[in-house]
Amino acid sequence: MLKIENLIANYGRIEALHGISLEVKEHEIVALIGSNGAGKTTLLNSVSGHVTKEGKIELAGENISKLAPDKIARKGVLHVPEGRHVFPGLTVEQNLLVGTAANKGVRLSAGNNKEDLDYVYDIFPRLLERRKQLAWSLSGGEQQMLAIGRAIMGHPRLLMLDEPSMGLAPLVIDELFEKIVEINKSGTPVLLVEQNAKLALKVSDRAYILERGNISLSGKSKDLINDKRVTEAYLGKSR
Repeated sequence: MLKIENLIANYGRIEALHGISLEVKEHEIVALIGSNGAGKTTLLNSVSGHVTKEGKIELAGENISKLAPDKIARKGVLHVPEGRHVFPGLTVEQNLLVGTAANKGVRLSAGNNKEDLDYVYDIFPRLLERRKQLAWSLSGGEQQMLAIGRAIMGHPRLLMLDEPSMGLAPLVIDELFEKIVEINKSGTPVLLVEQNAKLALKVSDRAYILERGNISLSGKSKDLINDKRVTEAYLGKSR
């Protein structure tokens, strides 16, 4: 589904990625693991068109390297950045309807998007309960669910999640990641950046370890979770 070849990207004036190559196949969850400053977020921003880069990025065989961010989103690459970006003055349902603009144009009518709303509410029942509440009044976990739900409304061909567990309580994190797995099992490939390496490896099929803008290690997650190098560097800090 997603294929990256020799990606070089800058963060400001600094080269943050030094020739990265990776792949996300159909129906996979692929995790990106690394310390702060390793280049994980820059990689996601490169795929979604928000940073200057060199190299080749393909979605289902189509080169999207030079496309603008809005065109990449309309191709089905939907990015949920770190920080639970929601529209605080809109209701939950209005936030979700904004997500339909990703690939359909703006159609801010619940009636026109009932099937999509029902799907999101089935995955996140709490959003259904709070659909008329303003987004600012939600808990952190609920706001993260809303941000992911809004992306789902755009019918993603690839869902990219940046640090979805950041700042959330352990029980909320467990619930959220169960939902991410559910979304993936419905047919949506996921590229996951996650600070909690142990959890990321548990839910993903494969993983890449990024260090200082380079891939230092990659493989099946079930193998990496028992790899001494990964254990010493990352898993000792995860619950």
